[in-house]
Amino acid sequence: MSGPFTILGGGVCGLTMAAELSSRGARVTVIDPKGAPGGHACSWWAGGMLAPDCEGVSAEPEIVRQGRKAAGWWESQGAAVHHAGTLVVALNRDQSDLATFARRAPRAATLTKAQIAEQEPHLAERYSKALFLADEGHLDPRATLTALHARLAHRGVHFGGDIAGQVIDCRGLVARDTLTDLRGVKGEMLVVRCPDVRLSRPVRLLHPRFPLYIVPRGDGVFMLGATQIETGERSRATLRSVMELMNAAYALHPAFGEAELLEIGVDARPAFPDNQPRIRRIGDVIYANGLFRHGFLLAPALAQMTVDLVLEGKKPEVWYEDYRER
Repeated sequence: MSGPFTILGGGVCGLTMAAELSSRGARVTVIDPKGAPGGHACSWWAGGMLAPDCEGVSAEPEIVRQGRKAAGWWESQGAAVHHAGTLVVALNRDQSDLATFARRAPRAATLTKAQIAEQEPHLAERYSKALFLADEGHLDPRATLTALHARLAHRGVHFGGDIAGQVIDCRGLVARDTLTDLRGVKGEMLVVRCPDVRLSRPVRLLHPRFPLYIVPRGDGVFMLGATQIETGERSRATLRSVMELMNAAYALHPAFGEAELLEIGVDARPAFPDNQPRIRRIGDVIYANGLFRHGFLLAPALAQMTVDLVLEGKKPEVWYEDYRER
């Protein structure tokens, strides 16, 4: 057994790192001042979409390529991944945006009104055209993080204690004390209950100000997200943002106008200037950070690359910087 390793941070980045290390026989301690997963972690408020091709409309090719590994990795850790695809729609005024999206997502299939009715009957009367990405999936972030935490504890990963051995810093935005080019991108999200709408998969509405996603959580509960504001402020949802999210949901389907508002979530995603993650070696510490809005999509690839580096000396093909070599 190799190690010891100490991981700082118990969000999606830290837990995937612990899972990858422990699965290869390493001794691992995870230190997070908040303990078990919860609302203090940005990943607690994630949509949980494993949607590399949708993200590829605005993200770099490396994100798409690495993100396609995510669903299989999460399933290898016992997570329940729903392979229902992603539906993308637009209001009549925004049909040109739907055409642009289709050009940038070559795997997207165009659905007719009848085909929409087969996939999502509750949307069929409102949309005559949609895009469908059949290979994408989603998971429940809260259930996934909670189960992974328990799985790791059962495997022998220690939570809490003293720092020992190689340190891997996965603290997200808190690591700005060292990673000076790390910035916060605020996201505000809603959890609502709307039993009058049934959806089988994540639906993205192309919106003129920000793209809306709605992810079903079961029993009439949906996650709505998300704003994207350039600030590291992590605790204050604005009335305007909440109204815009609900207005966009109402535009998707009027029944959301009667939805029960269950939760308002706010946090700031950690991002580097190009919105791609980084593995940095600074002194004796390795920093894995910058997942931006791709937490569940890219954390497995980031963890695998980092663990290949620390256990096998294999330099990652992308996203790696070693400040000792400068």
